[in-house]
Amino acid sequence: MTSVKQLLSNLRIRGVYAVKALAIVREAANKWTIAWAITLILQGVIPAGIVWTTKWLIDAVAGAVAAGTSWEVIESVLVPVAIMGALMLLQQILGSLSEWINTAQTELVQDHMKKVIHQKAVTVDFAFYENAEYYDHLEQANTQATSRSLALLQNIGGLIQGAVTLISISLILITYSVILPLILLVSTLPALFVVVRHNQYLHDWWQKTTPLRRWASYYDMMMTVQLAAAEVRIFKLGDFFSSAYQTLRTRLRQERLALLRRQTMAKFGAGIIAMLATAGVMGWIGLRALRNTATLGDIGLFYAAFNQGQSLMRSLLSNAGQIYTNTLFLEHFFELMATEPSIQDPEEPEPFPVPLRQHILFDDITFYYPGTRTPALENFTLEIPAGKTVAIVGANGAGKTTLTKLLCRFYDPQKGAVRIDGMDIRRFSVASLWNQISIMFQFPMRYQAIAAENIGVGSIEQNPSRDEIVAAAKHAGADDFISKLPKTYDTLLGKWFTTGTDLSGGEWQRIALGRAFLREGQVVILDEPTSSMDSWAENEWLRRFRVLVKDRTAIIITHRFTTAMQADIIHVMEDGKVVESGNHEQLVALGGRYAQSWLEQMRLEQDVPEEGGHAAV
Repeated sequence: MTSVKQLLSNLRIRGVYAVKALAIVREAANKWTIAWAITLILQGVIPAGIVWTTKWLIDAVAGAVAAGTSWEVIESVLVPVAIMGALMLLQQILGSLSEWINTAQTELVQDHMKKVIHQKAVTVDFAFYENAEYYDHLEQANTQATSRSLALLQNIGGLIQGAVTLISISLILITYSVILPLILLVSTLPALFVVVRHNQYLHDWWQKTTPLRRWASYYDMMMTVQLAAAEVRIFKLGDFFSSAYQTLRTRLRQERLALLRRQTMAKFGAGIIAMLATAGVMGWIGLRALRNTATLGDIGLFYAAFNQGQSLMRSLLSNAGQIYTNTLFLEHFFELMATEPSIQDPEEPEPFPVPLRQHILFDDITFYYPGTRTPALENFTLEIPAGKTVAIVGANGAGKTTLTKLLCRFYDPQKGAVRIDGMDIRRFSVASLWNQISIMFQFPMRYQAIAAENIGVGSIEQNPSRDEIVAAAKHAGADDFISKLPKTYDTLLGKWFTTGTDLSGGEWQRIALGRAFLREGQVVILDEPTSSMDSWAENEWLRRFRVLVKDRTAIIITHRFTTAMQADIIHVMEDGKVVESGNHEQLVALGGRYAQSWLEQMRLEQDVPEEGGHAAV
């Protein structure tokens, strides 16, 4: 009883997903979907008309053989021939028309589905991108949603068309015996069982192997992208990645073929059952013919009707099974669509304070990254005065970048609050908060776009002018090398596409800085802003820095003390805590961790032999 309830519940859920998928198809291609439905109905009726005309033609030919070749006899044969020819021509026309309609539907639905997924991908919580399970989830939705929606559309189309044809043929078969349609159904049930069971196995296997397919994709990427090309060659990693890829593909291929082998054997058994049913029924109609209770036309009609009817039943049940399967795959898509971000705007957002007058305050923050048990920050408090430049230094994993993620509200702390001028940032809309933050991330994007667009994306909603973009580039120290490019600001950057020009790491970093300065937010966050610059470029940029952040609140996360020393206040972080604070001179005089690391860095840069113990970093 429980299993029956579970099956019915499963079917109900699949039905809901099928309706939702059709709603998406209709939304993407409404007029084409109406045309698709009309052609399906017409294509469904024609086969029954051909079957009936077959009886008419055979009886006419049989009569002509017996009656001679008079015009009346010939005419009795030509009429069904002409009608059958017209029906076949119409069938061909509708088939071509249907192919055209399906192509249009496919293109529209494919683009629409990608648009929906893209819109969702940029609204889910940032935490999804730091969680391996998210990539499995997104992979399942992204790789299957479009193809499965289109397959579902074709399955439902086949179901509708086949049902129309089957009803028409069943009406013909019933004139011979009411039991014949039931025989059709019973003889094809084993095939339905095979399809449903195999497709469930396939879905379970596909879901279970998602991580393996992602690993295979990763190994493939390592062999084919520019980012890894240099190390793959120098370290001779080609055979390593290729072998790892082939090992995974061999496993996936063997498992897939094993599933297919089981399905093929089961299909063979189901086909034997259907063949025996056909043989039994044909024996019955043959016996009627021997008793002179059926004409040649009746035999031809019956054979065509039953043969096509059984084929239709298999097709219908197969389509039903595939509909069930496709909704299994679409479940991942609809689960992704139903995911609501935990970072939400308040019902009545407060206006962001302009200008910033007091401070940014990390107030007694305790924060755990999702899926971890060790806090990144615990009972953490830090004040950043408005209008000041604050540097945060410390070893990797000290919690520096976590502060920027909390300030940008990519995450909310489990305890405490980030406050701006005394107000919890959760009281602002996320958009208004982001509008006031100019940020350069530790690993900024290298967009395959012209130089002007690479900087302009920093304030894309404001549609910055070329003069504004050039000014931002000058502030970031990027104008000099951009002006020397083949088409200056119209030069395509990156090597992914023809005519693209690549930049050095330091030049790409200054492009990203230009983005941050173009935005003109009240809060400037720079995560390792000079890490890829040589000392000359860094010195040049530092001379501009004070002017650029004038009247703004700036946070610099850096390992370079030559950058940190430009700040009004320097905080040294260790294990999620601030262990030292002050300006550069104060911290050097203190003789603590900052002073030790400063002296160590100066020795290394000046190539001065170290005296005494090894300084902590």
